[in-house]
Amino acid sequence: MAATAVRHLRAAGSPTAVEPLPRPVLRAVREDERPPVDPAEFRRVLGHFASGVTIVTALDAEGPAGFACQSFASLSLDPPLVAFMVARTSTTWPRIAGAGTFCVNILGDDQGPLCRSFAVSGADKFAGVDWVPAPATGSPRLPAAPAWLDCAITAVHTGGDHLIVVGRVEALDATEHGHPLLFHRGRFGRFSD
Repeated sequence: MAATAVRHLRAAGSPTAVEPLPRPVLRAVREDERPPVDPAEFRRVLGHFASGVTIVTALDAEGPAGFACQSFASLSLDPPLVAFMVARTSTTWPRIAGAGTFCVNILGDDQGPLCRSFAVSGADKFAGVDWVPAPATGSPRLPAAPAWLDCAITAVHTGGDHLIVVGRVEALDATEHGHPLLFHRGRFGRFSD
């Protein structure tokens, strides 16, 4: 799937990476080998890391698309880059890759139900959800979100069972009030002053 996204970006004239990086050493796990850590234990331990929660959106020929994402990070100030990670099995990712652009909507502490509605697969996630086109790319911007970043995809890298998507920020804004929606140990939470 990563190769398909890169081919699409190259065909659209978008750069797929700033400069090529050396390929990582890949090794297959044989039948008689065990993974270095138990996946359930890996998830339990990483659950102690609190993260913010976002909804990543795009607009393609079929209409608006989006998914809930907690694997989001600021990457670079110059140029302004952000990154998010998406499962290779995501049914929404091919639509975002096809659009070549996306908007990261950073959720507020009262938006847990909205996040849950974007976390389900196969549903009409935009049913009853107000959105406006982001100024640079036209990707769906959720006006109720306290912050947003409008981006163009610049690179897609493989990362195990996920893809690492890098985007150049073309426009952004935030309100000065409210608190972020946090995810910690499998539950939503809030920041307290």
